[in-house]
Amino acid sequence: MADLVRHSKFLSLILRHQPEAAGISLDRQGWAEVALLLAGMQKAGHPVTPDMLEEIVRTDEKMRYSFNEDHTKIRANQGHSVHVELGLERKAPPEYLWHGTAERFLSSILAEGLRPMSRQQVHLSADQETARKVGQRHGKPVILRVRAGEMHRDGAYFYQAENGVWLTDNVPVQYLDRTE
Repeated sequence: MADLVRHSKFLSLILRHQPEAAGISLDRQGWAEVALLLAGMQKAGHPVTPDMLEEIVRTDEKMRYSFNEDHTKIRANQGHSVHVELGLERKAPPEYLWHGTAERFLSSILAEGLRPMSRQQVHLSADQETARKVGQRHGKPVILRVRAGEMHRDGAYFYQAENGVWLTDNVPVQYLDRTE
């Protein structure tokens, strides 16, 4: 199990941030050839079999990865720092979405709003509990309510990744409310 976690973290690095870590490249939509990915992971000290890769994708709590129909290609569903075009369609968000962060980042967020930082877009959660889990990864969590419906009516675009994460380019401070 520990090996699967280690391999999953490396897979996330490859498919979201550094495909060159496995000596591969991603196509414009973020897809990687599974055979090349597995060979590259093997060379990088992460011997993953096709069955192990299937298990990583199937058991990932955050549903980070997707296969194409015949399972010859794989990609991360969102969270890229490398430029990819996921082909997501604009979608009207619910009235409220949530963003979890650490307390130490709050003053910057309240001054500048939510920005994608090293990622392509800001990630938002459909519920407070998911946002809390995200915020806890970085320290004492703070949950921000995003008035997504109002933002959308004011012209902002939203997208929803296959794993349910909501994406937008940024969230200006006027659409943020601290919930705790």
